Amino acid sequence: MRIERVTAEATGQVAVIDAVAALRYALWPVEDEAEHRAELAELAASPDAVVLVALSEDAEPVGYAEASLRRDYVNGCETSPVAFLEGIFVAPGYRLHGLAGELCEAVEAWGRELGCSELGSDALLENAVAHRFHQSHGFEERERVVYYRKKL
Repeated sequence: MRIERVTAEATGQVAVIDAVAALRYALWPVEDEAEHRAELAELAASPDAVVLVALSEDAEPVGYAEASLRRDYVNGCETSPVAFLEGIFVAPGYRLHGLAGELCEAVEAWGRELGCSELGSDALLENAVAHRFHQSHGFEERERVVYYRKKL
């Protein structure tokens, strides 16, 4: 396995973005893959974001992570800017082999390169798998929040 950064200007990135969009859709099935492709292309072109792809021995994308640089307040963090792990996903057949940890470490390295001293992330309250992932990779739980809304 190897991990590569998806960049807007690299040759052949359209095929990579298409494959990563399928992984992103598996993580967040609320948008269609075309919307995921557009967002991934935008993130890959941004100096304040990173999209990483884990490639199998056959160069098949089997995992991905995306992170952004957040300058606004990040819950539980004490500094600014903060590297923020927006999403991470590994295809079912490739789980439990340390690949998510490698992706997370690559995000950490990216954050350090930008001068960040903290990596933030979040997970839904009911997502126990994500909680275990974060705890096993050195994250500390800082707070729990319930968001409310009122239509006007």
